[in-house]
Parts: sequence; C-alpha cells; structure tokens
Amino acid sequence: MDITTPQKITTFLMFEGTAEEAMTFYISLFDDAEVVNITRYGADGPGKEGSVQHATFSLAGQHYMCIDSPAQHEFTFTPSISLFVQCENEAELDRLYAALAEQGTELMPLGTYGFSTKFGWVNDRFGVSWQLNLPA
Repeated sequence: MDITTPQKITTFLMFEGTAEEAMTFYISLFDDAEVVNITRYGADGPGKEGSVQHATFSLAGQHYMCIDSPAQHEFTFTPSISLFVQCENEAELDRLYAALAEQGTELMPLGTYGFSTKFGWVNDRFGVSWQLNLPA
C-alpha cells in the first residue's frame, strides 16, 4: 500500500463505509480531479471486504487521503475544520454549493457577508464541511 503524496501535509478523511462514494462525488465536482490510488480490504479484513483500506485522490492539484474505518466511532466530522474553496466565478460557486448542499446542511446560505463578493458554507451529505468563496 503506497500512502505517499507529493505534499508534506495532507488532509485525511475517515469515513465508516462511504469513503469511495464520497471520493467519487468530490472528484466529479472539479475539472482537475482524480483518484490517485486505492487499496481495498480483502476477505481477511479487518474492514468490510471491498471497502477502502486507503485511498488518495486529488482535487485541483491538492491531494487528500481517505479510509473506511473498520471500527465505529462516537465522533464524525465537524465544521471546526473545513475545506475552503476559492471559486473562479459565481457560476462555479453556485454549482458547487448546490451539489454539496444536496442532502447536506447549509451553515451559511449563499450571500454577501462583507468579507467577499459571495460566500456560502455547507456540510455535505457525508458530513464534510466546505466554505465556498468568491473573492472580491
């Protein structure tokens, strides 16, 4: 299992059975995105056979890692840590916000809050928090 990335610090997302679904969703949102590598649990476990033991994916040149934890936890993602996206235009911001908010939770609806041209904050359906910004 190769768990190296070209960057020193990499965001690591732990899911409980939805890592591949989340990763596939995220790479569908960005033009410059791909699954870099994926290793799956086999029949001998400890995770569910076929689930993600470890994966690396790239969004807009930034690498992320994810796993399906074989252990259930009493915690999940929190908006205290979020992925902040500088959008190139309003159409991109609106598209990303709509996709991420679907079956998710809107924390700050799209609007102008005085610190950017347009901004929105949402937890997606997997619980990952995203801030979407259109700079001034």
